[in-house]
Amino acid sequence: MSVIIDHAKALSASPLKISAPLGAAMAFMGMRGCLPMFHGSQGCTAFALVMMVRHFREAIPLQTTAMNEISTILGGMDQVEQGLLNIARRARPEMIGVISTALTETRGEDMSGELKLIRARNPELAEIAVVDVSAPDFTGSLETGWGKAVSAIIRQCARPPAAGEAPLNQVTLLPGSHLTPGDVAALKDIIADFGLEAIVLPDLAQSLDGHVPDSYTPTTLGGTSVAQLRDLGRSRLTIAIGEHMRISARTLEEVTGVPFVLLDRVTGLAAVDQLMKTLAAAAGVAVPPRQRRARSQLVDAMLDGHFYFAGRSLALAGEPALVTAYGRLACDLGARLAAVVTSEASPELDRLPCDRVVVGDFADLETELAGAGDCHLIIANSNGRQLAAKTGLPHFRAGFPVFDRLGAAHVTTAGYAGTRDLVNQLGNILMDGGSHGHPATAAG
Repeated sequence: MSVIIDHAKALSASPLKISAPLGAAMAFMGMRGCLPMFHGSQGCTAFALVMMVRHFREAIPLQTTAMNEISTILGGMDQVEQGLLNIARRARPEMIGVISTALTETRGEDMSGELKLIRARNPELAEIAVVDVSAPDFTGSLETGWGKAVSAIIRQCARPPAAGEAPLNQVTLLPGSHLTPGDVAALKDIIADFGLEAIVLPDLAQSLDGHVPDSYTPTTLGGTSVAQLRDLGRSRLTIAIGEHMRISARTLEEVTGVPFVLLDRVTGLAAVDQLMKTLAAAAGVAVPPRQRRARSQLVDAMLDGHFYFAGRSLALAGEPALVTAYGRLACDLGARLAAVVTSEASPELDRLPCDRVVVGDFADLETELAGAGDCHLIIANSNGRQLAAKTGLPHFRAGFPVFDRLGAAHVTTAGYAGTRDLVNQLGNILMDGGSHGHPATAAG
């Protein structure tokens, strides 16, 4: 059991944390025909837009109310209204996500109340789902914003099943922000193997999977539709992945009555076994032969890779769910966690098999490494490349953002097959040496 240490530094010179509004915007990217709008300054929106474009290498639809000094003081309701009307007339979306930022939250605007007034006097907004999310930059991180956005979508769009409506042959999947579009696609395939349909909220595998659309669209290219949200109450079960999705799963249970199972990860032998047991119980069938074969392949890969993980030390930096998935897999294979730094404290971090987890930034990771003795590999997003170059350690890219490698959206670590591939990728780096002074880098 690890000890969580938060130095609560007043200044971060080498940031690790990603803002909550960006996490909320990314969640809306998994909704079909959606156009998120930041209620804040143009700079806040531009920063989030650039980060998502660099990571996914796709066009990202994101709007802003472009608050200035005067509207910040007097209130931004007029700019919210004008922004909504412009989007409705030009883009004709199914959904608009209105995301607050630190600027408007500090002033204390009543977003929900203002939206009710705006919708009441603008009937052209009646057919559009307008979802407001409170996600100021000064609270939480990317995971926090993602979870809040999914909860807001559920609260404002889902409904309980009507009298006489029978459950459908489906489950609701609430993937965490640490899962890539490739991960989501893999999980949907696994669920389909059990004869179940998956409603995924949000579904980045349909919108940010790197496909080329037939024609230009000003909104998201795919994802979960508003109509599908109305059937969430007819699912047999909700499966939430990552501790930060507990809030969304509870909200869905409160709104629809559908029970949920929370899995802290879907990477690793024991973790995927738990997913299989959950799906088998929901579907009332045995685990399909294809998945049993994939499990056997993972066991073989772990046996092969154990020789290269055993006795090696790894450093991790990222959001809590990502650190949990990678850290526990590495330890299952015999590695040691020399240093772990994360963006936010989370209950799942208590179960990491290491002495301490520091809530901080890449400067803290450097400090932890200096006192940890030998280390063989850094696992972090692309911003960890400076520390990797400074220490001479190999660097495996994982998390958000990854902007100096291709294919970040397609990396798959979920399920037996995804875990097998991850074991092989990490094992190959360690097989090459993975020690101080090693110049290699790896894509993650």
